[in-house]
Amino acid sequence: MLKETFTNLAKGYSDDLEQVDRLWEELVSFYADEHRYYHSLSHLENVFLRLKEVRELISDWDVVLFSLFYHDVIYDVEKPDNEEQSADLAEKRLLQLQVPVARIQKCREQILATKNHDFHSDRDTNYFTDADLSILGQDWETYLAYAENVRKEYAVFPDAVYNPGRTRVLKHFLQMDRIFKTDYFYDRLEKQAKENMQRELELYRLPG
Repeated sequence: MLKETFTNLAKGYSDDLEQVDRLWEELVSFYADEHRYYHSLSHLENVFLRLKEVRELISDWDVVLFSLFYHDVIYDVEKPDNEEQSADLAEKRLLQLQVPVARIQKCREQILATKNHDFHSDRDTNYFTDADLSILGQDWETYLAYAENVRKEYAVFPDAVYNPGRTRVLKHFLQMDRIFKTDYFYDRLEKQAKENMQRELELYRLPG
């Protein structure tokens, strides 16, 4: 599903099918890295399915799809600038595909918005970041599997380092007026998301 979606998207801008195939294989090489337990192709697939639910509400579907494919392409748990590096790589690849500069800039903004998931003036960006966070509002078993996979990705860090960092992330979201910026996702996921994160804090006895 993802390969067909990316191929059709890229072919809308480039007739070089070999180039399109290379770009897809590059994406696979990043997302299939053995150290990724959550930020993988499965994550992209889940976000894609949530975005499809609101496709008619999104103004520029192509930009949102490019943001989907590249927003976590660079993911190093020991680096603080993954979003910036992902945006940089997206810009390079979209330039190669001859995507219009205005669309590339919107893609950059959407990828960078996933750093803090704050409210954005652009509605498409809010739908995109909400879909990216949709895992937070799933049933507890699904959420717990997500939390455990994130911990695996940070296996390089001992609990004494990881737990305070995880606590900061959870509290960042719990202290927001709204985790989900669009009414569509807020109505469906907000309450469960807050319950899940509070439960994670209590389950692991994280300070909070």
